[in-house]
Amino acid sequence: MAAGMLVRELFLWWIAAIYLFAFTSFYLQIPGLYGKNGIVPADNQIDARRVKDPVQAFSSTPTLLWFMSSYGLTAEQSLELLSIAGMLLAWFAMITPRVRNAATYFALWAFYLSIYKTGFIFLWFQWDILLLEAGFLTILVAPFAIIRSRRVEPQAHDNLTIWLIKWLLFRLMFASGVVKLTSECPTWWKLTALTIHYESQPIPSPLAWYAHQLPVWFQKLSVVMTYVIEIALPFLFFSPIRNLRLIAFYAQILLQALIIFTGNYNFFNLLTVGLCVSLLDENYLQKWFTTDNKPRHGTTNEPQSSLQRFIDWIKWLVTVWVILMLCYWIQRLFTIRFMDSNQLITCKIGFTKASFNTALVSVMPITIWIGSISLAIEILTTIKNSIITPDGFGSKIYSTIRSSVYIVAAVIFFCISLNTHCVLDPKLQKSLSPVIKRWYDGSKKFELTNPYGLFRSMTGIGGRPEIVIEGSDSLNSGWKKYEFYYKPGNVRRSPPIIAPHQPRLDWQMWFLALGSSDHNPWFKSFLHRLLTNQEEVVELLEYNPFADKPPKYIRSKLYHYHYTRYNFNRGYAGLFNTSQSWWRREVKRDFSSPVTVNDRDLHSTLDRYRMNIHTNGNVKMNWMTQFLEHVRKLLRQGPVIPIFLAIFVAAITVNMLNGLL
Repeated sequence: MAAGMLVRELFLWWIAAIYLFAFTSFYLQIPGLYGKNGIVPADNQIDARRVKDPVQAFSSTPTLLWFMSSYGLTAEQSLELLSIAGMLLAWFAMITPRVRNAATYFALWAFYLSIYKTGFIFLWFQWDILLLEAGFLTILVAPFAIIRSRRVEPQAHDNLTIWLIKWLLFRLMFASGVVKLTSECPTWWKLTALTIHYESQPIPSPLAWYAHQLPVWFQKLSVVMTYVIEIALPFLFFSPIRNLRLIAFYAQILLQALIIFTGNYNFFNLLTVGLCVSLLDENYLQKWFTTDNKPRHGTTNEPQSSLQRFIDWIKWLVTVWVILMLCYWIQRLFTIRFMDSNQLITCKIGFTKASFNTALVSVMPITIWIGSISLAIEILTTIKNSIITPDGFGSKIYSTIRSSVYIVAAVIFFCISLNTHCVLDPKLQKSLSPVIKRWYDGSKKFELTNPYGLFRSMTGIGGRPEIVIEGSDSLNSGWKKYEFYYKPGNVRRSPPIIAPHQPRLDWQMWFLALGSSDHNPWFKSFLHRLLTNQEEVVELLEYNPFADKPPKYIRSKLYHYHYTRYNFNRGYAGLFNTSQSWWRREVKRDFSSPVTVNDRDLHSTLDRYRMNIHTNGNVKMNWMTQFLEHVRKLLRQGPVIPIFLAIFVAAITVNMLNGLL
């Protein structure tokens, strides 16, 4: 398989777009989350101005904020500057290939790592660490040039670096499927998880309401296909047969598209789609992005030889055999029956938890062997390309030396990733070489590789838990509800469409409903900001019932939300759900008791976790701080989603005008 220039450029463009989404989304929320009046003031958590040795501080917590205080910037301003710089770099990387180089992607990765290490609880999500790992690998994929020419020819190591992306995609998808079964969550084992998921996911989309209405047999069959796409098909990523890789590619795209349509998972699914580019090859992408029919990379329009036709026939035969075997094992493992028990399709898991765990222990070493052999093939291909492709003895020596550096980097990264990949089998993880563990421990603080596994267990069984915050000037009456922009609140409000933006407060409220206020000190800080009507925090809410004067008391209640059902009596008109509520809800219990702004326990928590409103003192104004204030005032004038779209559409427009895609 030849990766080539089109595969590389498409992947680099896609990662630049993801960075643009991530930096923009984060920047728009900095004042309310990390500002001096925010929920978790960054200057209280990392006061870089008091650090005497920034290098030593960086060695323990790698963030550029340690060095930025020397320019008169607070932690909040440093986060803003990093975000703006990231947005600009990513935007330019989208519109021109001249800046799609290793230096640009190293800067983007360093900026986001600095933000991640400072963001604390509001950035502790799997897609943040996935972006950091993918972002680091992108440094290796990108051409090593400060300023690129408009067109850079394929490099000898392109296949090798793209393979690292493929290995990351394999680990992500395989682990996401396996953990659903190893968690022993009853809904995943009974194939009923999707009868709950659409209702209980963090921020549903409007289509999630409709998906929830689908019959149970369809939901169960969808869970079966999820297992197939996440556990079985990733092995086809490493197939030498293009058709098998394409089957795996389109299956992954289908899964990600369905998740995008029915949920708001910010840039996560788009990032996963970007990783799937590694499954494509140059000649296949040529059909998408070029208008000429000229062959590339050694292909010709001459008639195929008998040997080539025979090889193609064998590939076709193997493809059909794989498809048939896949169908056979799906039917056998999930006992699929048609027109059984008065249902169109019935299915159930036909294996036990013990047998699955036994199979997993057997399969895990095989995944390592597949990865090792596949990597070895790419290394040999890289060596061959570095010797044969360049013209001239000097060019061959230079290409070989450069490829050797990438080979060493690829082997080290693969070894480090084994430690996180083998989390699925603790005994296998313990058997890894001590050298690999030392390498992993030494690189862990840079988030180069991480374990993954989404939707490990299904929440919201019996009802979606939601926190509703209320304020009042009297304990006995007058309680009014605060409304968030995106999470469920008003039962008649339609679920939003906000991806790739991630409203981090709304997301954290979803996790909060699964726990308690005592174990989430940030929530008490949030309540304190509402009791004082801090403008930056209130801007994160859609409706503040006490806009003129903050309430005397504030409390929160735990509700259980359920989707309403489709109104069959209205026929096709009921499809649009215009005259009924999207949700129904009932109060379950008090989540937090009423508190006042002077509550002793509230202030004790703020002191203990350094979440008091930060006093900057005499902040020196310079051109940089004035620039940050000007940008902030400019972008705070409009709603989040239109700003998001305007920045992205501008980049797409420039791309179209320049004919770069």
